[in-house]
Amino acid sequence: MSLRRSRISISIAAAALGVIVVGSVAYGSTRSNELRPGAGQEVNRPIPTSVSRSTAQGFVPASQSALGLSQTVPTAFTGVTFKDHRDADGGNQTSDTPPDQGLCEGNGVVIEPVNTTFSTYSTSGQLVSGPTSLTVFYTGKHEIDRSQSPPTFGPFLSDPRCYFDPDIGRFVMTILQIPFSSSGSFQNGRSNLLIAVSKGSTPTTNRNDWWRFKINTTDAGGPSNDGSGNTMPSQPGCPCFGDQPLLGADNYGIYVTTNEFSILGPEFNGAQIYAISKNDLFAGRLKYQAFHGTPIPLAEGAAYSLQPATSPSANSWNTQNGGTEYLMSALDFSATTDNRIAVWALTNTSSLRTNNPAVVLTDPFIVPSETYGQPPNANQKAGPTPLGTALGEPEEQLATDDDRMNQVVYAAGNLYGAVNTLIRTGSPTNTSSDRSGIAYFVVTPSNPTSTSVAGTMANQGYLALSIHNNLLYPSIAVNKAGKGAITFTVAGRQDFPTAGWTTIDAINGAGPIKFLSRGAAPTDDLSGYAAFGGNGVARWGDYSAAVPSDDGSSIWLASEYIPGGFGYPPYLANWGTFVANVNP
Repeated sequence: MSLRRSRISISIAAAALGVIVVGSVAYGSTRSNELRPGAGQEVNRPIPTSVSRSTAQGFVPASQSALGLSQTVPTAFTGVTFKDHRDADGGNQTSDTPPDQGLCEGNGVVIEPVNTTFSTYSTSGQLVSGPTSLTVFYTGKHEIDRSQSPPTFGPFLSDPRCYFDPDIGRFVMTILQIPFSSSGSFQNGRSNLLIAVSKGSTPTTNRNDWWRFKINTTDAGGPSNDGSGNTMPSQPGCPCFGDQPLLGADNYGIYVTTNEFSILGPEFNGAQIYAISKNDLFAGRLKYQAFHGTPIPLAEGAAYSLQPATSPSANSWNTQNGGTEYLMSALDFSATTDNRIAVWALTNTSSLRTNNPAVVLTDPFIVPSETYGQPPNANQKAGPTPLGTALGEPEEQLATDDDRMNQVVYAAGNLYGAVNTLIRTGSPTNTSSDRSGIAYFVVTPSNPTSTSVAGTMANQGYLALSIHNNLLYPSIAVNKAGKGAITFTVAGRQDFPTAGWTTIDAINGAGPIKFLSRGAAPTDDLSGYAAFGGNGVARWGDYSAAVPSDDGSSIWLASEYIPGGFGYPPYLANWGTFVANVNP
């Protein structure tokens, strides 16, 4: 299979068609400072495949989901946009895409980090602080310093996440950092998982409101040099970095998992897990136990994209076996189809409060599931694309990436997760009906022993639209009563990229598809155009976000859509994010 880098990092093609000018910046036959130039492998890195033992059929049949009437929701507003991002830090930002999403909410504060800008809002949708560059927030450096000649690049950051702890009432944000030269290229050196912890319960985007930490993810041997006193393994192909940090929590710990790649080589070393002491972190100290070194096995391949669970309330956490944190993952090793998912557990998590943490990772338990598979790229409704027209290129498709497990929630004794999936109706061999849909899973895990876990499928199903219409990038949140919501993007021949959602619970599964905010135009994004190194497929989402509100009942959702109101010229993309508070 292939895991997508979550931020565009490409060189402009030397043979670009002509030269277009935006302000004082020329694009086309010369490299532009709007893009992070450098290693093409950071855009799309293949993972070595294993011989799959899946018995899944080669297609995914699903009937069209019901469409529900859109309803008024308590709060809904456009969040961070490409314009907000590009204009932040006095314009010292590059044209990053897509807006990987990190929404969280608590204590009346809504925090929305995306690649690579964040803002805070009130729960009524009023902007409180930001938009602020995440690069400046974490490192104190500009993403690109345009006051220099030639401009110089700052650190490369990507894949933000955010979490509000319902017990302690504070926030945690994470993001990855890859070594990047001031002239604009990836290089061997130290990579980090960057962590920010709010000092109070109502932080702003001011970096003085937060403590900041670095976990060394280089894995090239020697001391970790991050204050933990840990020793790093020497992994194949390293120096390495931890791609797409995933964030979860239980009563005792904050858990981050990554996919480890060589920075400059082809090696993939599987999933890595960092179990971080919550008490220490919220006291301004860093203490963690790492699961890295020998690849973590999963069926016939190395584990990848282990999604740790979050929970809607402190009462939802499992405190058995000295504390238990659940994780789930998909198993499509061959980038085709599969009919299995995996459940994991970290036990003895209370030991994170001691001087010698001894958390145990159980073996994975394989749960038979409905068939899911690698989704096709998504088309979108035809409309004006000024940037594409200026380049002489046709309308783009949207990248759906792959069928890895997205956001996982543990609530009311069940685990919830979802993936992008291929949907094909009619003849099993007729690909003309192929489009992207959603497969969701509700798993009831057993109470694990110290070394093993099991689970049964409580509910599962599909969300799908008619032929030539797509659903992509689902995220699930569930409240403490077991009522939840899924958010996603809707796009196809009938719809510009639109923010959508539906309800979900363990008994009834998913409800009718509803629209939060209709897109105003097609995506018109530099990432898909050949003049900027693309192949006709624009980056999109990589992931959305859904989180329970601290009121115990409502759900906050955020997904990508096209708001309208800005674009080329002068902006080289027109994405926006839509944030909504819904009652499932």
